[in-house]
Amino acid sequence: MRRQWLAQRRALTVTDWQQRSAQICSQLRQFSGYAAAQTVLTYSSYRQEPDLHALLADSHKTWGFPRCVGRDLVWHRFDPVRHQLQPGAFGILEPDALMPQLVAAQVDLILVPCVGGDRQGWRLGYGGGFYDRLLLDPDWAKIPTIGITFDEMFVESLPVDPWDQPLQAFCTETAVYPRLAVS
Repeated sequence: MRRQWLAQRRALTVTDWQQRSAQICSQLRQFSGYAAAQTVLTYSSYRQEPDLHALLADSHKTWGFPRCVGRDLVWHRFDPVRHQLQPGAFGILEPDALMPQLVAAQVDLILVPCVGGDRQGWRLGYGGGFYDRLLLDPDWAKIPTIGITFDEMFVESLPVDPWDQPLQAFCTETAVYPRLAVS
C-alpha cells in the first residue's frame, strides 16, 4: 500500500497537488478543533504530502515544526514571518536547533503527515515510527491528533502493527473524519 500510494502522490500534477492541499487547509479551518487550538504542531510537506503551508497565514496561532534527533522528534516554536526552515535529517525541512523548544503541555493540536489512514484512526507513515514513539509518551498522547492525507489514501481499514498509535481524526480534501469507536 505504501509504495502504491507514494507512487499515486508522485503522479499528481503540481496544480492538482496544490488545489487538493488548499482544500485540506479549508477543511481544517472549518473544523472546530483546529479553530480552538492556539499552539499547533505541523510539518513541512515532503514527497508531495498535502502541503499545509497556507495555514501559516493564521497569525493568531503559535506554530511548531519537528526536527529529527536520532529516533525522536523534537518540536520547536516557529515564526513563519521571521524564520526559515532548513534541510535536516532525511532532506526534510526543519527549524533551526536553536529555536525555542515546545513541550507537550504547550501544545493544543498535532497535524500528522500520513501516507494513508483509516476510519479506526490507524495511520500508515513512512515506517520510521517517529510519530508512534512520540504518541507513546503519556504527555504527548493527551494531545488531539489529526492525520493529513488525500481522499483516495483514506480507507476503511489498514493493517496494524503492535507499536502503532491511533490518531483522533483524519482530514482529507472532503472532510474531517473523527476516529470510529471500535467495539
